Amino acid sequence: MSLKIGSVTLENPYILAPMAGVTDLPFRLLCKEMGAGLVYTEMVSAKAIAYHNKNTIRLMETSEKERPVALQLFGNDPGLVSEVAKELEDGPFDILDFNMGCPVPKVVNNGEGSALMKDPDLAYEIIRRTASAIKKPVTVKIRKGFDETSANAAEFAKRMEDAGAAAIAVHGRTRVQYYAGKADWEIIRQVKNAVQIPVIGNGDVDGPESAHRMMEQTGCDGVMIGRASRGNPWIFQSLNAYDRNGIILEKPDAAARKEMILRHAALQIKCKGEYTGIREMRKHVAWYTAGCPHSAALRRAVNTVDNMEQLDKLLELLE
Repeated sequence: MSLKIGSVTLENPYILAPMAGVTDLPFRLLCKEMGAGLVYTEMVSAKAIAYHNKNTIRLMETSEKERPVALQLFGNDPGLVSEVAKELEDGPFDILDFNMGCPVPKVVNNGEGSALMKDPDLAYEIIRRTASAIKKPVTVKIRKGFDETSANAAEFAKRMEDAGAAAIAVHGRTRVQYYAGKADWEIIRQVKNAVQIPVIGNGDVDGPESAHRMMEQTGCDGVMIGRASRGNPWIFQSLNAYDRNGIILEKPDAAARKEMILRHAALQIKCKGEYTGIREMRKHVAWYTAGCPHSAALRRAVNTVDNMEQLDKLLELLE
């Protein structure tokens, strides 16, 4: 079941959501290997790119092995965003996504992320100018609305389509909700009915059965997996296996979890060095081992781990 976004064809409709501090290059490579149809970089500031911020440049590192990959930008200046897009177009990414859904206060208070859902005219201008500036597909990630009194996702998505967007991803929660409560899949259905371009549903999908329910209930073309992928790159393998033959795969056992953690750590070290790589693995280890025997002790102990040898020894608790 492939999905076409502009000129880019995905092998399947299951997509790794952009998540700050999570979807870096090592994690994206593992999700791709497990069968993700598309992966997104962490959200990157257009302004920081324009100022050649070193940390931002690192966030944009990609690999041929993870393609197709979407680079996600955020900002609120149509001229700056379109200029940055033009500068980046020859880079090793396939889709340029623009974030209009981030709920974090420092982003929203700057008039960026989900704040743009309160200003459809400005949002339209950003996408119009960016889509006109580059040949690669430009997509947009939005929420249900800023709050329940302004649940404008359907009308907003139509404006984005008119501006030149090649696809829309919709998180079924408002900005005010953050990630609490239940995602509203009905708003995803309304967006699908409002536009002709592909619609990607996001929110409360934690496995094959919920992914299929979302597609059946909303008619969406793709499903974006966020928090359910943390510590669980296997979810993409499960989604594809269910599509192919209707089976639900067994959860990975302790040995498979240990092997994946060590592979993830090796990739982190390769990309970021041992000091940073191992420290960034601490939260991932907590996610990988949630629900396992001794997981509470392991989560406490992992915060003292400084190198690969210590991590390997600690993971004996999983056996």
